[in-house]
Amino acid sequence: MKIRSATIADYDNLVALDTIAAGDPERREHIRAWIETGCCYVAEMGNSVGAYGVLAYHFFGNGFVEMVMVGEHFRRQGVGMALVEHFKSICATPKLFTSTNLSNQQMQQLLSAAGFRTSGYIDNLDENDPEIVFCFRAAS
Repeated sequence: MKIRSATIADYDNLVALDTIAAGDPERREHIRAWIETGCCYVAEMGNSVGAYGVLAYHFFGNGFVEMVMVGEHFRRQGVGMALVEHFKSICATPKLFTSTNLSNQQMQQLLSAAGFRTSGYIDNLDENDPEIVFCFRAAS
């Protein structure tokens, strides 16, 4: 597996593997913007892009993993964990945050296994599905 910065040539592959992008023009625009601003990374497995992730710095000046999306055929193979570990290794701030819905048990398990700890909750983003905020602190 190789993790690298996404390029505009990856756009169609990222839209195809994203479970929301097919029916959501706003998500497709986000993917394009993430690529263009250089905060999007892809995980290649052989000749295929199996996943993408986004690392930004808009969360109170800290690193924030905005997205981890693993293609259906690449799930349960460690690709999501590889992206999260990559983001931990390149994060330019001592604290790295991310969030996921309370209903997303798989992502919560991945984050726990990667050393992230619960930092708080946000209600009212998604109806009846609070957002859980997680934090990873780099060793000093």
